[in-house]
Amino acid sequence: MRFLLIFLACAALAMTAHAGVQIDHWITPSGTRVYFVQARGLPMLDIQVDLAAGAAYDVPEKAGVASLTRGLLDAGAGGLNEEQLAERLLDTGARMGGGVSGDRASVALRSLSSKPEREAALGVLRAVLSAPTFPQDVLAREKQRSIAAIQEADTQPATIAAKRFAAAIYPDHPYGVSPTADTVAAITRQDLVDFYQQRYSAKQATISLIGDVSKAEAEAIAAQLSQALPAGAAGVSIAPLPPVVLPKAQVIKLPHSAAQSHVHIGLPAVRRGDPDYFALLVGNYTLGGGGFASRLMQEVREKRGYAYSVGSYFSPQLLPGPFDINLQTKRSQVDDAVKVVNDVLDRFIAQGPTEKELVAAKKNLVDGLALRTDSNAKLLGYLSTIGFYSLPLTYLDDFPARVNAVTNAQIRAAFARHVMREHLVTVIVAAD
Repeated sequence: MRFLLIFLACAALAMTAHAGVQIDHWITPSGTRVYFVQARGLPMLDIQVDLAAGAAYDVPEKAGVASLTRGLLDAGAGGLNEEQLAERLLDTGARMGGGVSGDRASVALRSLSSKPEREAALGVLRAVLSAPTFPQDVLAREKQRSIAAIQEADTQPATIAAKRFAAAIYPDHPYGVSPTADTVAAITRQDLVDFYQQRYSAKQATISLIGDVSKAEAEAIAAQLSQALPAGAAGVSIAPLPPVVLPKAQVIKLPHSAAQSHVHIGLPAVRRGDPDYFALLVGNYTLGGGGFASRLMQEVREKRGYAYSVGSYFSPQLLPGPFDINLQTKRSQVDDAVKVVNDVLDRFIAQGPTEKELVAAKKNLVDGLALRTDSNAKLLGYLSTIGFYSLPLTYLDDFPARVNAVTNAQIRAAFARHVMREHLVTVIVAAD
């Protein structure tokens, strides 16, 4: 058995990219959207259930409910406590994971695809989805841990900068709210029960499956999981997230004793499915997403030695997610470093990449797709994103052509539309 597990692990790492991914899509009788890829290469099944239950749906005065609700799903369910649930998974060789982002909460399961092991693991997943008990003693323990972690993190300049940046670019919006010791302390068990009943409903869920099962088997699995979720209260509508309002440009400087200043520059920029996404993706590779090949790295680190690392990224979400340039630098030279960053950004918005940079960006992004989809687990990440955000089923197949079709003019136009100087916020922690 040990050698079999080693073989399976090595085979998973060695799998070739999933060229021509065939995604099947349907809706269960309970109203859950399902996305399935059959992969017969390994006797494994990967499942992810995503729900519109991310941190953005927290009530601000009780920020942290979404995270605690997801965290306690497997702390007790179906008449079993957390140790018993863990033992059931261990007995089948299965593994459960997941987490919470701004938009969604995720529950993931990896299991052998053989029927006895698969059914045993799915039994645990169904229990966790359908009958979590949210034990009071576990909640008290996890609240303590969360409060201690927040209090420790809030002394660190990196955390202070990230939280203040989010709050500044999303003023009065759920995307800008972070849990505090006080908001977590205020959370009750009933808050978790209510959040679960409201947000973990079948009609707000998507199920992604990839692995060694037939479509008929996948349909049966998805139907059972969907049926396990709450139906949701009849006639009760869930309010959508409020629209994002772009902030006014400002520079925020916060004191701290750290020797290094922590800098974030950015704004809300792009949502999932935006037509400009590929132009922004290709352009950002040259600006700050391409490591040592990027202009920011060359100008800030290589030429001037202002920072060990500097980069930029777009993080699309259900609503416009952030564009963020971030770096650390000596506090004595932070103003000079920020000026260089702004100069590089302004030149790039005006001129875009050179032809050589454009060719290199496209090649790296297209070639890198193979490494980003070379295992079932990695592919599941794309599949769940495609499903949750209702992206085209041909997204992965279209990726190379969409990237290669991007022009310099499209990049300049996209950056002009999404990275506007009059809305750029700069946050500096450990500023003189």
